[in-house]
Amino acid sequence: METFTSILEFLTYWLVDQYWFPAFLIGSGIFFTVYLGFPQIKYFRHGWRILSGRYVKDDTKGETTPFQALTTALSGTVGTGNIGGVALAIFLGGPAAIFWMWVTAFFGMTTKFVEVTLAHKYRETLPDGSISGGPMYYIENGLNMKWLAILFSVCLLLMCLGTGNMPQISSIAVVMNDTFNIPKIVTGAVLASLLWMVIIGGIKRIAQIASKLVPFMAFWYLVGSFAVIISNYENIIPSLQSIFIHIFTPTAAVGGFLGASVAAALTRGVNRGLYSNEAGQGSAPIAHASSKTENPIEEGMVSILEPFIDTIIICTITGLVILSSGVWTEKFENKFEESSMCYLDGSYLETNKEDVKILQEYILSCSGSETFTGKEEVVDGIIQNSSLTLMHNRSVSENVSYSKDGIPFTGMIEINEGKLDTDNIDVLGSSLLLGADLTGKAFSRSVFGEFGQYIVAIGLLLFAFSTAIAWSYYGDRATVHLFGEGWIFYYRVIYVGAFFSAAIIDTKIVWDIATVIGPIATVPNLLAILFLRKEIKKLDTEYVIKN
Repeated sequence: METFTSILEFLTYWLVDQYWFPAFLIGSGIFFTVYLGFPQIKYFRHGWRILSGRYVKDDTKGETTPFQALTTALSGTVGTGNIGGVALAIFLGGPAAIFWMWVTAFFGMTTKFVEVTLAHKYRETLPDGSISGGPMYYIENGLNMKWLAILFSVCLLLMCLGTGNMPQISSIAVVMNDTFNIPKIVTGAVLASLLWMVIIGGIKRIAQIASKLVPFMAFWYLVGSFAVIISNYENIIPSLQSIFIHIFTPTAAVGGFLGASVAAALTRGVNRGLYSNEAGQGSAPIAHASSKTENPIEEGMVSILEPFIDTIIICTITGLVILSSGVWTEKFENKFEESSMCYLDGSYLETNKEDVKILQEYILSCSGSETFTGKEEVVDGIIQNSSLTLMHNRSVSENVSYSKDGIPFTGMIEINEGKLDTDNIDVLGSSLLLGADLTGKAFSRSVFGEFGQYIVAIGLLLFAFSTAIAWSYYGDRATVHLFGEGWIFYYRVIYVGAFFSAAIIDTKIVWDIATVIGPIATVPNLLAILFLRKEIKKLDTEYVIKN
């Protein structure tokens, strides 16, 4: 496990924490925005008209309506990225991460317009009558680069597990356990069974469920969100100010939050923006390829609405909930996850500026001379060495206790390079929260009180389940492209099995997998649409907006 974690950390550093990826992603969006004359603005209004279905004819080729295609794509994007992902972005990059999510979304609207238009144009009708489209088809047929199409499909399959599948059930299992005391394995088993019942019906059943589920879950979540924001109305302006103040300056340490660099805000904001709306990732075009629209560019117009709804509206509201409530700087009692723990040799205080500088250097890598190696005595759950500092979730932990099988532990624990190396030891204490747990705490700071966490739990249940449904279809199409229709059943078995297993494994590792795989799949897709720029330009120039 340590080797696997090290590999993930290495890939995260080179694929996520570097400037090249956000520069490539946003740069592609900027290029197409200028190249096509700001389509996210000029087609925004018409996109809503097409969404209404007024231009759809009964004999139009396709399996879903534009509304069903949009809600299916939204069900794949409006998920834990909106609840847990935004919280994680703030946790890692501070309030300014939200600004970079906006930037990613604005230019992502154009990127999505381009990739959906191309996906719709190059879609294929399979022998069973179903529609199959997406980047793998316009890469193979538009560029004649089958090898790159295969690479994308492989990445997409991995992304289906690491992005659309595992983080969803992982987050909801944690929240359902914390909120309702439902065992993770029970949550995983019940939702995995429901998932199987839905996905065997293909895109038509998925679209039917998504078209009803997405509007309901959005309404449910927004009601709870505005309750928090209104209850903390005095913090709205300061929260908005904090987003803009730290765009080009580091976020200072506040409370348990040890600060964040400009680079962290930018890279994590862009990454969360991508994870939220999937613009450039190439997944949503697969859903849109099934839509009954006569002109490919009309479906592209519908897709412009996705980043707007998903990131600019829903993610912004989540960010304001977290910032206005103040919970992002506070410590709460929780059970520590081993992968998020790090022992430092020495006593460090958050109130000491010099200590904060040292902590900032080591909280990301958890390596170096400050990490501790050795054996320590624990008596009645309390470690006896007061000179050790235990970091958890990038914060100095407090009131730490150790237990085994629910009983305070007495004995020796072994620590190797900052990591606890003694099995079956539970560590509890107070630290910062991340992901859905952080959002849940924010929702409790409203007129709903502790009931606010139930809103998050139910919202997350709906969001996560709908996302897993949509992503099952994306992997479905990737499987068809790689292996043929005969392999769909086996893929679905693997997909549901991974969904169940993620309910009971380490959630941080799941998030790390999701973080790494996104950029891997995005690069070949962005290269493809850049190579096909003249084709999208021709379609855009020739199109005349209908009255």
